[in-house]
Amino acid sequence: MSVHLQREIDKLKKSLLSLCALVEDQVQSAVQAVLNRDEAAAREIVNRDIKIDHLEVEVEEECLKTLALHQPVATDLRLIIAALKINNDLERIGDLAVNIARKAIGLAAEPPVELSFDLAGMWMKTHAMLSDSLDSLVNMDGSLAHNVCARDDEIDAMKHSFRVEIEERIRRDPENVKQYLRYMAISRNLERIADQATNIAEDVIYLAQGKIIRHAEME
Repeated sequence: MSVHLQREIDKLKKSLLSLCALVEDQVQSAVQAVLNRDEAAAREIVNRDIKIDHLEVEVEEECLKTLALHQPVATDLRLIIAALKINNDLERIGDLAVNIARKAIGLAAEPPVELSFDLAGMWMKTHAMLSDSLDSLVNMDGSLAHNVCARDDEIDAMKHSFRVEIEERIRRDPENVKQYLRYMAISRNLERIADQATNIAEDVIYLAQGKIIRHAEME
């Protein structure tokens, strides 16, 4: 690898990790805004999204510039391709955090409703997946990435369980239907964040092991 290519790849990694940190903080803050019914915090999350959008564009431009100027091959090429895909996944997670924050704004304006479902528990499992997927990226840990992929079904099951409860609550308490639908949307966004974490983990497996496992059954 040339010195110039190494410098560009190091810069790309640094930018991608900066985006990782911003996105993880956005999701964490959005869920806390829901749990704390904190409208001010939720609005701040929405306003901060533009920073993620700008950094996502910068990372994409760095990837394309490196491809055009250095024509990398083998491991270096896999790294840049994976970085492009992970960059898109991270930007999407940022959008999902904004969706959750907007639901938090609506929830804060209404009286609280009773739910037995452990939304905080669903977030903890989703956050663990997201955090582990990012750790697998930092450490090029294919084993940890496989572990993240294996946990996605649990989040899907939790979302389904929450939906069943919400539908029952709506039947019994139709006056608060908007509140219940907001909570259902939040669980759906958490499930989609878990999906994006899985996508990142799959890209790490491709990067670390050269294997494409998307759409394939996990062994």
